[in-house]
Amino acid sequence: MTTLHLLKLYPAVFAILVGIVGLLVGSFLNVVVYRLPVMMKRSWLQDARAALQIEATPTEPFNLAMPNSRCPSCGHSIKPWENIPLLSWLLLRGKCSGCRSPISARYPIVELVTAGLSFGTAWRFGYGAETCFALLMIWCGTALFLIDLDEMLLPDTIVIPGIWIGLAASFLGVFSTLHDGFIGAVTGYLLLALPALIFQAITGRQGMGNGDFKLLALFGAWLGWQALPLILLVSAVAASIVGLIAGLGVKSRSEPFPFGPFIIAGGLLALFFDHELYTLYGHVAGVNIGALLFD
Repeated sequence: MTTLHLLKLYPAVFAILVGIVGLLVGSFLNVVVYRLPVMMKRSWLQDARAALQIEATPTEPFNLAMPNSRCPSCGHSIKPWENIPLLSWLLLRGKCSGCRSPISARYPIVELVTAGLSFGTAWRFGYGAETCFALLMIWCGTALFLIDLDEMLLPDTIVIPGIWIGLAASFLGVFSTLHDGFIGAVTGYLLLALPALIFQAITGRQGMGNGDFKLLALFGAWLGWQALPLILLVSAVAASIVGLIAGLGVKSRSEPFPFGPFIIAGGLLALFFDHELYTLYGHVAGVNIGALLFD
């Protein structure tokens, strides 16, 4: 009996192994979340210098692999054994081995959350293509969630390939059909882009970033147009609640906050619980929404 057959026979073992992989991926996502925005800003600065014909100043190479990770307080180069997901943070007691400055608890939290989501994905979908594609969606979504939370930025380098991969998944019939995935991508974009354009035309202010349009298109490509009402409902309600709470503690309620994390939360809920949530809502509203959308 091969290893693949064993993984099919023992779903708990498969889920645990995927969870361990998720822990490693979570460590990599921490790198992506910190470094990708810096890389983008450096690229924009270089483009601006070139447009203004300003001589570029030589800088140290900076990408996802270089330079080695360092302590921001003392510059201590983090050794490989100090970079083991979760374990190193626990052994170091959350402090740099060089200067004993605190290491943010966000790093192990991201690793644990990614591991938990990966485990849940494998447990929910089992051994097969659904798990592989769902993991890609979740890992990309986690990176986008954190980057938008930190920078109010949704990088095209993640979103655009994500749309194409979603259409490929729909072509293979993983979560949707190519027809529904294509309509979902176009509709997802227009559902946010058109109101935003109207709002801007009336008020002269930008109400939503272009990245949010593409992000909803991404989930439409992956899950089909049928998932869009649920994603919009969850994201709008969650954003309204958070915005109301946040507005109580600030002087200006016009201060922007990122909408991408709420779209991602809605998208992941739709991935895992679309039929269940539509059924629940249908019972409350007295309408069989699941039959209307999925039959």
